[in-house]
Amino acid sequence: MSPLDPLQRTLSDWLMVLENLNMAHIELGLSRITIVAERLGLLSLPSYVVTVGGTNGKGTTCALLESMLRAGGHSVGVYSSPHLVDYRERVRINGDSPVAADFCAAFAAVESARMQGEQPSVALTYFEFTTLAALWLFRDAAPEVVLLEVGLGGRLDATNVVASDQSIVTTVALDHTDWLGADRDSVGFEKAGIFRHAKPAVCGDPQPPERLLAHAKQLGTPLYCTGRDYVWQQVQAPSASVEEHWSFSGFGLQLDHLPIPSLPVMNAATALATLALSPFMLDINAIKEGLSGAQLTGRLQQLTPQLWIDVAHNPESATYLAQRLAVLKGKGRCLAVVGMLKDKDIPASLAPLQNVIDEWYLASLSGPRGATANELAHWQSGVCFSSVSEALAVAQVNAKEHDVVIAFGSFFTVAEVLAHAE
Repeated sequence: MSPLDPLQRTLSDWLMVLENLNMAHIELGLSRITIVAERLGLLSLPSYVVTVGGTNGKGTTCALLESMLRAGGHSVGVYSSPHLVDYRERVRINGDSPVAADFCAAFAAVESARMQGEQPSVALTYFEFTTLAALWLFRDAAPEVVLLEVGLGGRLDATNVVASDQSIVTTVALDHTDWLGADRDSVGFEKAGIFRHAKPAVCGDPQPPERLLAHAKQLGTPLYCTGRDYVWQQVQAPSASVEEHWSFSGFGLQLDHLPIPSLPVMNAATALATLALSPFMLDINAIKEGLSGAQLTGRLQQLTPQLWIDVAHNPESATYLAQRLAVLKGKGRCLAVVGMLKDKDIPASLAPLQNVIDEWYLASLSGPRGATANELAHWQSGVCFSSVSEALAVAQVNAKEHDVVIAFGSFFTVAEVLAHAE
């Protein structure tokens, strides 16, 4: 613990304190955070709250919603994780992250509430503490809409402490199986834990698990699913002179000739369905402006004419990445810099890319969860490097004029590339 008085700590001091509060990196459950949230009066917010869960696409769906709502003139707060370079990335209010002093004030308020009472202080985890700080910032700023991205699962995730007005499950796939279960039904049940009685929910997975559907029915949650309650279609351009576009229909809407966003169209459709069920449905001009302007760091992001990054780290996201890379590489080659965590399904995550990647540069990730390059080589042949930076440097030297270099496999991989670029 920092010896400084909480009111004198810098943001760096606070982050050091947070990392030592509770050494459990993942400790699911709402009992601890509920105590502190109640003391702070954070169990409900003055904003319209949308909780966004799912295996893949949470961050992109939040970014698309944020962009469209802001294009329509609404104020928006977003809480997401993890950050890539700067901790302050975890909170956005009207597109900007709060200054360090605001975070310090929020942390001091949470710390004071954590220490209240005659009982021993509440041992919050890093994510619980940061979630409470974000909620404190949102209550203070009071944007019209707050988008909360679930950290892990849903039912027992810290973000689920808030009384939300609407919820989203983007997709359901196998990930974090040690905590969420080894089959889609179990994972779907955990994701469905963010549903609320009589509050609308959207599911963007074309094959929602039975337990997710059953839980919505049991709770009395009005659940709207892609392919059943709304449909979308990406329309290929008939010629080079005509731009590719997509359409959305449902909830009495028929929206055609929508611009293709830089983020996945399936997540854009989920975001549109959410808007249609909210009090904030927008006019077509705001929708198109928001779709065109939506961006999210680390999601198939182009850093140079040749270098791309993507946080894909499980089979579902890797499959989507493979589809996009097949188009991006054109007639050139694709060189991949990959670093992954050892608790991910490494072989299943690399398999979809086998026919797209021409050269593999395997990088070790530091930390107890990081897989070494030699561990990656057990599943994929390639050249091994001790760090992402080393692998990237060699890949860029070996890349020819029309080649594409993609760095992917983990938020940590992308963060190292971004830090190197800066």
